Amino acid sequence: MEAFLLSTGVVALAEIGDKTQLLAFVLAAKYRRPWPIIWGILLATLANHALAGAVGAWLTTVVPAQTLRWVVGISFIAMAAWTLKPDTLDEGDAKLAGFGVFGATLVSFFLVEMGDKTQVATVALAAQYQMLVAVVLGTTLGMMIANVPAVLLGDGIAERIPMRLVRAVAAAMFAVLGVAALMGMGAGIGL
Repeated sequence: MEAFLLSTGVVALAEIGDKTQLLAFVLAAKYRRPWPIIWGILLATLANHALAGAVGAWLTTVVPAQTLRWVVGISFIAMAAWTLKPDTLDEGDAKLAGFGVFGATLVSFFLVEMGDKTQVATVALAAQYQMLVAVVLGTTLGMMIANVPAVLLGDGIAERIPMRLVRAVAAAMFAVLGVAALMGMGAGIGL
Protein backbone atom coordinates (compact mmCIF):
# COMPACT_ATOMS: atom_id res chain seq x y z
CA MET A 1 0.00 0.00 0.00
CA GLU A 2 2.93 2.33 0.73
CA ALA A 3 4.21 2.06 -2.85
CA PHE A 4 0.76 2.86 -4.25
CA LEU A 5 0.07 5.83 -1.96
CA LEU A 6 3.54 7.33 -2.27
CA SER A 7 3.49 6.92 -6.06
CA THR A 8 0.10 8.62 -6.22
CA GLY A 9 1.09 11.56 -4.05
CA VAL A 10 4.49 12.19 -5.59
CA VAL A 11 3.20 12.13 -9.16
CA ALA A 12 0.06 14.17 -8.40
CA LEU A 13 2.21 16.94 -6.96
CA ALA A 14 4.94 16.68 -9.59
CA GLU A 15 2.36 16.81 -12.38
CA ILE A 16 0.99 20.22 -11.37
CA GLY A 17 2.43 22.69 -13.85
CA ASP A 18 4.13 19.85 -15.75
CA LYS A 19 4.24 19.74 -19.54
CA THR A 20 1.57 17.05 -19.71
CA GLN A 21 -0.78 19.10 -17.52
CA LEU A 22 -0.21 22.05 -19.82
CA LEU A 23 -1.07 19.72 -22.69
CA ALA A 24 -4.32 18.77 -20.89
CA PHE A 25 -5.24 22.48 -20.71
CA VAL A 26 -4.47 22.93 -24.43
CA LEU A 27 -6.45 19.86 -25.49
CA ALA A 28 -9.42 20.88 -23.33
CA ALA A 29 -9.45 24.38 -24.82
CA LYS A 30 -8.99 23.12 -28.38
CA TYR A 31 -11.51 20.27 -28.44
CA ARG A 32 -13.96 21.09 -25.63
CA ARG A 33 -14.83 17.40 -25.29
CA PRO A 34 -13.61 16.34 -21.84
CA TRP A 35 -14.41 12.61 -21.77
CA PRO A 36 -12.45 11.51 -24.85
CA ILE A 37 -9.55 13.61 -23.52
CA ILE A 38 -9.75 12.02 -20.06
CA TRP A 39 -9.90 8.50 -21.52
CA GLY A 40 -6.94 9.30 -23.80
CA ILE A 41 -4.93 10.59 -20.84
CA LEU A 42 -5.77 7.48 -18.80
CA LEU A 43 -4.79 4.96 -21.48
CA ALA A 44 -1.67 6.87 -22.55
CA THR A 45 -0.53 7.15 -18.95
CA LEU A 46 -1.18 3.47 -18.20
CA ALA A 47 0.82 2.42 -21.27
CA ASN A 48 3.64 4.89 -20.67
CA HIS A 49 3.95 4.20 -16.94
CA ALA A 50 3.68 0.43 -17.42
CA LEU A 51 6.64 0.68 -19.78
CA ALA A 52 8.53 2.91 -17.33
CA GLY A 53 7.69 0.64 -14.38
CA ALA A 54 8.86 -2.41 -16.34
CA VAL A 55 12.19 -0.65 -16.97
CA GLY A 56 12.48 0.09 -13.24
CA ALA A 57 11.69 -3.52 -12.33
CA TRP A 58 14.14 -4.80 -14.95
CA LEU A 59 16.91 -2.58 -13.57
CA THR A 60 16.66 -4.41 -10.25
CA THR A 61 17.62 -7.63 -12.04
CA VAL A 62 20.69 -6.29 -13.87
CA VAL A 63 22.14 -3.61 -11.57
CA PRO A 64 23.66 -4.59 -8.21
CA ALA A 65 21.51 -3.49 -5.25
CA GLN A 66 24.13 -1.13 -3.80
CA THR A 67 24.66 0.61 -7.16
CA LEU A 68 20.92 0.80 -7.78
CA ARG A 69 20.42 2.38 -4.36
CA TRP A 70 22.77 5.20 -5.37
CA VAL A 71 21.23 5.56 -8.82
CA VAL A 72 17.69 5.74 -7.40
CA GLY A 73 18.72 8.12 -4.61
CA ILE A 74 20.55 10.48 -6.94
CA SER A 75 17.69 10.26 -9.47
CA PHE A 76 15.17 11.38 -6.85
CA ILE A 77 17.41 14.27 -5.80
CA ALA A 78 17.83 15.29 -9.46
CA MET A 79 14.04 15.15 -9.88
CA ALA A 80 13.72 17.45 -6.87
CA ALA A 81 15.80 20.07 -8.68
CA TRP A 82 13.99 19.41 -11.98
CA THR A 83 10.60 19.88 -10.29
CA LEU A 84 11.50 23.42 -9.25
CA LYS A 85 11.87 24.47 -12.90
CA PRO A 86 8.52 25.35 -14.56
CA ASP A 87 7.76 23.37 -17.72
CA THR A 88 6.73 24.81 -21.07
CA LEU A 89 4.78 23.22 -23.88
CA ASP A 90 6.13 23.29 -27.43
CA GLU A 91 3.72 24.51 -30.11
CA GLY A 92 3.67 21.16 -31.92
CA ASP A 93 2.93 19.01 -28.85
CA ALA A 94 -0.86 19.22 -29.27
CA LYS A 95 -1.07 19.10 -33.09
CA LEU A 96 -2.24 15.71 -34.29
CA ALA A 97 -4.85 16.44 -36.91
CA GLY A 98 -6.75 13.49 -38.28
CA PHE A 99 -6.61 11.40 -35.08
CA GLY A 100 -9.82 12.69 -33.52
CA VAL A 101 -10.03 13.93 -29.93
CA PHE A 102 -9.31 10.58 -28.26
CA GLY A 103 -6.53 9.60 -30.68
CA ALA A 104 -4.85 13.01 -30.55
CA THR A 105 -4.90 12.90 -26.76
CA LEU A 106 -3.66 9.30 -26.57
CA VAL A 107 -0.74 9.81 -28.95
CA SER A 108 0.29 13.28 -27.78
CA PHE A 109 0.12 12.37 -24.08
CA PHE A 110 2.13 9.19 -24.59
CA LEU A 111 4.81 11.02 -26.57
CA VAL A 112 5.01 14.12 -24.33
CA GLU A 113 5.32 11.89 -21.25
CA MET A 114 8.43 10.19 -22.71
CA GLY A 115 11.41 11.31 -20.63
CA ASP A 116 9.18 13.53 -18.48
CA LYS A 117 9.85 13.76 -14.74
CA THR A 118 6.77 11.70 -13.87
CA GLN A 119 7.95 8.92 -16.18
CA VAL A 120 11.42 9.04 -14.63
CA ALA A 121 9.78 8.99 -11.19
CA THR A 122 7.85 5.87 -12.22
CA VAL A 123 11.10 4.12 -13.20
CA ALA A 124 12.71 5.07 -9.88
CA LEU A 125 9.67 4.13 -7.77
CA ALA A 126 9.34 0.76 -9.51
CA ALA A 127 13.04 0.08 -8.92
CA GLN A 128 12.79 1.14 -5.28
CA TYR A 129 9.62 -0.72 -4.31
CA GLN A 130 9.65 -3.68 -6.74
CA MET A 131 5.85 -3.54 -6.79
CA LEU A 132 5.19 -2.87 -10.47
CA VAL A 133 1.38 -2.93 -10.39
CA ALA A 134 1.11 -0.78 -7.24
CA VAL A 135 3.55 1.79 -8.62
CA VAL A 136 1.98 1.97 -12.10
CA LEU A 137 -1.54 2.25 -10.67
CA GLY A 138 -0.35 4.86 -8.16
CA THR A 139 1.50 7.00 -10.69
CA THR A 140 -1.43 6.74 -13.11
CA LEU A 141 -3.87 7.81 -10.39
CA GLY A 142 -1.55 10.72 -9.54
CA MET A 143 -1.61 11.80 -13.20
CA MET A 144 -5.39 11.61 -13.26
CA ILE A 145 -5.73 13.57 -9.99
CA ALA A 146 -3.73 16.40 -11.54
CA ASN A 147 -5.07 16.25 -15.10
CA VAL A 148 -8.79 15.55 -14.82
CA PRO A 149 -9.47 18.89 -13.08
CA ALA A 150 -7.31 20.56 -15.74
CA VAL A 151 -9.52 19.09 -18.45
CA LEU A 152 -12.82 19.75 -16.68
CA LEU A 153 -12.10 23.20 -15.23
CA GLY A 154 -9.56 24.55 -17.71
CA ASP A 155 -7.21 27.46 -17.30
CA GLY A 156 -9.34 29.05 -14.58
CA ILE A 157 -8.09 26.52 -12.04
CA ALA A 158 -4.45 26.93 -13.09
CA GLU A 159 -4.50 30.61 -12.16
CA ARG A 160 -5.64 29.78 -8.61
CA ILE A 161 -3.00 27.15 -7.82
CA PRO A 162 0.08 28.45 -5.97
CA MET A 163 2.50 26.86 -8.45
CA ARG A 164 5.70 27.82 -6.63
CA LEU A 165 4.42 26.23 -3.42
CA VAL A 166 3.28 23.06 -5.19
CA ARG A 167 6.62 22.74 -6.99
CA ALA A 168 8.46 23.29 -3.68
CA VAL A 169 6.43 20.59 -1.90
CA ALA A 170 6.92 18.13 -4.76
CA ALA A 171 10.65 18.90 -4.84
CA ALA A 172 10.86 18.35 -1.08
CA MET A 173 9.13 14.97 -1.46
CA PHE A 174 11.56 13.90 -4.18
CA ALA A 175 14.51 15.09 -2.05
CA VAL A 176 13.28 13.13 0.98
CA LEU A 177 12.84 10.02 -1.18
CA GLY A 178 16.37 10.50 -2.53
CA VAL A 179 17.93 10.87 0.89
CA ALA A 180 15.93 7.90 2.20
CA ALA A 181 17.11 5.75 -0.71
CA LEU A 182 20.72 6.82 -0.20
CA MET A 183 20.46 5.97 3.49
CA GLY A 184 19.05 2.54 2.68
CA MET A 185 15.51 3.23 3.89
CA GLY A 186 13.48 1.76 1.06
CA ALA A 187 11.60 -1.35 0.13
CA GLY A 188 12.30 -4.06 -2.37
CA ILE A 189 15.97 -4.14 -3.26
CA GLY A 190 17.25 -3.25 0.14
CA LEU A 191 17.37 0.44 -0.55
